[in-house]
Amino acid sequence: MAARPATVSPARAAAFDVLLRVFEGDAYADRALRSAGAALDERDRALAQRLSYGAVQRVRTLDHAIETLARRRPARLDAPVRAALRLGAYQLAFVDGVARYAAVNESVELVRRAGLERAVAFTNAVLRRLADGIRELVDSLPDTSPPEAALKHSYPDWIAETWWEELGAESALALMDALNEPAPTVVRLVRGEIEGTSDPEVPGAWHVARIDEAALDDGRIWPQSAASQLVGLAVGAREGERTLDLCAAPGGKATMLAGDVTAVEVNEARARELDQSARRLGAANVQVVHADGRELPSALDGFDRGLVDAPCSGLGVLNRRPDLRWRAMPLPELQLELLHAAAARIRPGGTLVYSVCTINAEESEEVVDASGLEVDRTLADDWPRFRHPRRPEFLQTLPHVHRTAGFFVARLIVR
Repeated sequence: MAARPATVSPARAAAFDVLLRVFEGDAYADRALRSAGAALDERDRALAQRLSYGAVQRVRTLDHAIETLARRRPARLDAPVRAALRLGAYQLAFVDGVARYAAVNESVELVRRAGLERAVAFTNAVLRRLADGIRELVDSLPDTSPPEAALKHSYPDWIAETWWEELGAESALALMDALNEPAPTVVRLVRGEIEGTSDPEVPGAWHVARIDEAALDDGRIWPQSAASQLVGLAVGAREGERTLDLCAAPGGKATMLAGDVTAVEVNEARARELDQSARRLGAANVQVVHADGRELPSALDGFDRGLVDAPCSGLGVLNRRPDLRWRAMPLPELQLELLHAAAARIRPGGTLVYSVCTINAEESEEVVDASGLEVDRTLADDWPRFRHPRRPEFLQTLPHVHRTAGFFVARLIVR
């Protein structure tokens, strides 16, 4: 029988390229996919995203399996071999419905196409061992302690330790599982109608099967998790009021707010994109200011309300940004500086919402406590389903409980 022609599907070729760019070129996975998948149709792009994002997320577990079954440390392999093994291993371990021969043969062919003919036999042998044993190996990994759970579910130790301490073992494991699965596709309906299901808890949030690109281009929808929209609603901005949004890009929350909104962004390119987004969404009430939120122009003062959606470790959105878990770090000092800077620009009696898309006390309640600002304890009365499990005056959305991104939200009163 003639040998089957060596082919590689466009989706797997793009996913392979993403893995090389992320792990060898320090690229962000979403930007790498945007480039690698530019010529793909919708179906292939979706598969390329699933394979590349999944392999990036699960890389710690995959590398353990490769080292165990191949008896070779992945770090010592040629970059294309390493990427091909990770891609094949991910499919064999975590993707149901993928033919074994496709995962193995196409990964081998990717190594051949990379000009590493000498490594083809090795890659083939390792992938066949993985095909025979990786699922059993992964399933047998224990997760009864933070280090064990971090290896089995592919997280840095410090993240597992943080969640173990703050949430308990059961919730920590459920959260790890949730953030290894694709995030729900949710949009904010700006105007018109849309096909989908309205969120029962967050007005304006719609769960959809896919992003309608035409509606997005027309400014009728904005991709935004229900938790992110909850933050904007918590601000409570009204017509006739002035609101300061101190870390405003990409603009989802700023363009939700009523009244006159000053949207500050420190990055010049992101500030331009924010201005374009506000125009597309018809948010004529939003004025974009390119500035460091800690060093605002003196004229920006006396606001009725404020929002500090601060830069953070992003532990609540790890399923949306697959490489973030390997880059994340807490930023409590910066967050406290921004919170104090915003409070200084709010009139006495005004309110200030502090939010972070993370699940980490160091960046959430501890920052609020350190600020010395008065807490508005009525916030959680408005949103009881999202009440913080340890601090009932705050909100904390949890992906494994609420099926949305993980956000901490506090509303403060400036005196």
